[in-house]
Amino acid sequence: MMYLMIALGGAFGALSRYEMGRWINSFWSLPFPFATLVINVLGCALMGIAFVVINERLPSLEAYRPLIMVGFLGAFTTFSTFSLEIVSLINMQAWLSAISYLLLSCILGVAALAIGIALARLF
Repeated sequence: MMYLMIALGGAFGALSRYEMGRWINSFWSLPFPFATLVINVLGCALMGIAFVVINERLPSLEAYRPLIMVGFLGAFTTFSTFSLEIVSLINMQAWLSAISYLLLSCILGVAALAIGIALARLF
């Protein structure tokens, strides 16, 4: 049942991301990836809300965590999970881990993408 919840949440999250991106881009024709920025920031806010509601306010909703946090928000934007992990490290006062994770994820992620593009263009 958990896998079904994740799959359904993921499908709705991916569709929501796609449609929201199309909608935002219909208003903005800038070279800046504004739609992605808005979606990532919104996803982070929703992840924060879901985290508090499920963990602190209504723990009876724990069974819906896979649907909401892993499935929907995970597909809507993985940036929200990334941000939650950094905040969790900060809350544990694991400052070096938080900063390292932030910097390494951004730098290595961009570098890996560039390498992937370069490798794909070789063939």
